[in-house]
Amino acid sequence: MADNKDVIAAIVGIEPGSALAEVVVGRADIMALTQQTHDGALTPVEPGGLSHAERAALACRIAKINDDKDFEEHFEALLDKAGASGATARIADIWFDGGSDARIKALIRHVDLVAHAPKDATRRDIELLQEAGLTDADIVRLSELVAFVSYQIRVAAGLRLMRGLA
Repeated sequence: MADNKDVIAAIVGIEPGSALAEVVVGRADIMALTQQTHDGALTPVEPGGLSHAERAALACRIAKINDDKDFEEHFEALLDKAGASGATARIADIWFDGGSDARIKALIRHVDLVAHAPKDATRRDIELLQEAGLTDADIVRLSELVAFVSYQIRVAAGLRLMRGLA
């Protein structure tokens, strides 16, 4: 599923010619931009200090937090494609806290906080990422990833509801 041109359509199961497909066609520009953002957030040409494997593992973790099995499988496929191993692969495990790796521990803590209770995030949470060695650019990349994956999951949930009503 990781190589689909339109991840949301594939995950939701939008059949060509269906009523839902016609609705999506009316928003083709938004769907195309969403797919471009997916590709840029998960597999950018220049990943900076967040590897493709870390991005996929963090996205998979967010999918698990949101109890979305379809996205979980999608991000696991990206994780496999990125060749993740060791602590990086374990980031996707919601019971893993980062172990003794301060950087991974900080990534996980922040993603869990923002995925569960974004309103509770404070300046101190950003400082903890900086103290763990993340650059400001990587903190922005991380924030973009969390925001996008959360958005993507919610768009798919809305489309699933619409499909159920059609």
